[in-house]
Amino acid sequence: QVQLVESGGGLVQAGGSLRLSCAASGSIFRINSMGWYRQAPGKQRELVARITSGGSTNYADSVKGRFTISRDNAKNTVYLQMNSLKPEDTAVYYCNADRVVVIRDGVYDYWGQGTQVTVSS
Repeated sequence: QVQLVESGGGLVQAGGSLRLSCAASGSIFRINSMGWYRQAPGKQRELVARITSGGSTNYADSVKGRFTISRDNAKNTVYLQMNSLKPEDTAVYYCNADRVVVIRDGVYDYWGQGTQVTVSS
């Protein structure tokens, strides 16, 4: 089994910063890409940022220039540095690991349990 454990969420004032972390553990051979999604109340889950094992990244237009995704392949960990936070960034943030090759098993996608980010105005 593979688990994703997120940390780093919380309450911050507008203009502040937070750093989210997500560590994948278990019988992992390789992870293709890792990313962060978010879901605000009454809205659909949306992509925030993704990063491949080779370091290629893509971001939602709403966070470009403010958020930075990074990854430590050796630790199977992905980070999201969030700067200049706005109230509209308030949401539950979910970590995703895409096409995880699990030893002696198969290829699966995994999600973390979510971490709340609240930005006050």
